[in-house]
Amino acid sequence: MRFTPALFAHTEAVLSELLRSPFPADLVVSRYFRQHRELGHADRGFVAETVYTVLRRKRSLSARCGDDVTSRRLLLAALACVQGLNRRELDVVLGEAEGKWLAQAKAVKLEELPPAVRYDLPDWLYEALAAQFDATELEPLAIALNQSAPLDLRVNLLKAERKDVLARMQADGLAAEACPYSPIGIRLVGKPALSKYPLFIDGRIEVQDEGSQLLGFLLQPKRGEMVADFCAGAGGKTLLLGALMRSQGRLYAFDVAEKRLAKLKPRLARSGLSNVHPVRIESENDIKIKRLAGKLDRVLVDAPCSGLGTLRRNPDLKWRQTPEAVAELTAKQGAILHAASGLVKKGGRLVYATCSLLDAENEAVVSDFLAKHPEFAALSAEEVLRKQDIEMACGERLCLLPHRHGTDGFFAAVMERR
Repeated sequence: MRFTPALFAHTEAVLSELLRSPFPADLVVSRYFRQHRELGHADRGFVAETVYTVLRRKRSLSARCGDDVTSRRLLLAALACVQGLNRRELDVVLGEAEGKWLAQAKAVKLEELPPAVRYDLPDWLYEALAAQFDATELEPLAIALNQSAPLDLRVNLLKAERKDVLARMQADGLAAEACPYSPIGIRLVGKPALSKYPLFIDGRIEVQDEGSQLLGFLLQPKRGEMVADFCAGAGGKTLLLGALMRSQGRLYAFDVAEKRLAKLKPRLARSGLSNVHPVRIESENDIKIKRLAGKLDRVLVDAPCSGLGTLRRNPDLKWRQTPEAVAELTAKQGAILHAASGLVKKGGRLVYATCSLLDAENEAVVSDFLAKHPEFAALSAEEVLRKQDIEMACGERLCLLPHRHGTDGFFAAVMERR
């Protein structure tokens, strides 16, 4: 792929739209690509990676831009200072006066900037994380959050074994290796297009972050049980739970959004599962939920959250979330966890999880729940995983961090109804 003025113009157009749009970055980027089908795979990769670089590093790039922060300047600073394009490569798009400005932008010393600017975090989020992590942990965490996430896959146990899938992928020339923790996870180098890959089409593999896969092992559903994925979304974890159940028993996929559940249907068809029952609910207090009170063996609550553990994939979230939005979410999380707990029968298991880094959405919600529900007791996440031959020194709560574990940021607590 050759860097050209046309490619720069496409990148600038996407970035300008992203900085104005109230919609998530992935929707804006995919819509632009649908409107510009002339862009090839390599060009799309360059555009997407470059605009995501700006979103990740927007605060420090803005500091390099000085008083005049425009999408064009942010883009030039990202290409020169982060992606390492040299002056000769950039000359094809630089205006007459921009060369001098760009030299000044490159000369800015990041170590002299305030930590929140240096780490590319909004002040409120930097303060929240600084209160949770000491300096030796905060810096590598911030650096990791500003990297691109790898592409993780999950092997569908109904249709394949990991060793066979790995052998096939490597034979097909894909750089694939086993994930370090999930026994059914595969990590790819790069971002190959998989939508037309035979193993994806026939349902032997699904895209799913390794951290998300581990939530299924914490719930540990068995064949023949009654299980619920309480906030199923597009169903990534539902499909994992169904495979762990070997498609036996009954698995409810609850969600309030018809659109999200609709996305589950084609994935369900590929998976070969026959025990999944998608159910749209009005709220956590829907009568459909109340009819199942005390009847389920296991319930997973992957609660709606700020998503701040997924900043490697969704860097725009850190600029869109606010402390007020997080406060609203914590109230909602508590209400959902309370409602979901009513489904669990005596001796049954409840797992609460988020893809957030914030204690307010994680430990605080669980501690409040346990204080109000003495019929539930916490189990050790480390012990639950160890009994399935997954070694992870996490103690009572699962707390996954990108710089430590190479996954998205995840939190999970395992509880049992006494």
